[in-house]
Amino acid sequence: MAPLPDPRTDPAAVSGPGHERHLDPRTELSEFLRTRRARLKPADVGLAEYGRRRRVPGLRREELAQLAGVSVAYYTRLEQGNGRNVSGEVLDAISGALKLSDAEHAHLLHLAKPKQQKRRPAPQRQQVRPALLELLTALEGVPAYVWGRRTDVLAWNRTASALFGDWAARAPQERNWARLTFLDPTARRLFVDWESKASDVVGNLRLDAGQHADDPVLAALIGELSMKSEDFRRLWAAHDVKKKSHGSMRLMNPLAGELTLRYETFALPGDQEQSLATYHAEPGSASEEALRLLASWGADASQDWSAAARD
Repeated sequence: MAPLPDPRTDPAAVSGPGHERHLDPRTELSEFLRTRRARLKPADVGLAEYGRRRRVPGLRREELAQLAGVSVAYYTRLEQGNGRNVSGEVLDAISGALKLSDAEHAHLLHLAKPKQQKRRPAPQRQQVRPALLELLTALEGVPAYVWGRRTDVLAWNRTASALFGDWAARAPQERNWARLTFLDPTARRLFVDWESKASDVVGNLRLDAGQHADDPVLAALIGELSMKSEDFRRLWAAHDVKKKSHGSMRLMNPLAGELTLRYETFALPGDQEQSLATYHAEPGSASEEALRLLASWGADASQDWSAAARD
């Protein structure tokens, strides 16, 4: 068995023996603040560059502390992972100084002031309400799926399988966007801009990790990806966080060819840890015709997808 990542050197390291492994919130907070500070230049925040030569990129701690209106010692303790007694007002000030996005600001709050939750075994799979399964069927012709924590794909319709591959043919633990993106070679052909897709997946996984650092299944997934994928290690070390919302995506479907689709993501009422993702093409476009063709093939397209993708 391959060794677990070393917490002293590997940004994806987990702590704890066996099934009790979890992400270290102090390390996560420290690395997140350090990487956010490193990406800013003095000119980005209205500071003049003068004085001693910078040995590392980005703002110095004292510059960031000045912008946030806190002492250098106070900010240094926070960047060392000690956010236990920090106030919301101070976190807001630091967030503003670092020019964090809404997703990054939420991530900072989760890391600095994690909710104390009673330890319990994490569920292997989330459950999708029957009414949502009916909705997915009603949306046939529109690729749609429900996904949840850890980027698990929980339910889908036939058109989504025709577009992305036969989810039903995969083992339940393999129905996961992170595993598909980094460990399945067909993903690099499916996503024309694979780097962008990979960055989005890691950003969503990082956001999830900030909220559920004690989830042993999530920690095990991150550990597995870190050991098996150099690209995952590189993107995970950047500490970027993203919340999937809407945009466009280019796909090279093995049956229908290249498609440019627009996607929308809807947080589901009653379970904010599940989202509905839908895909559609611009009206009158070649992609709309290709998508219509895929939908008309139905189950046959899902069955033929894997074989065609590996040809």
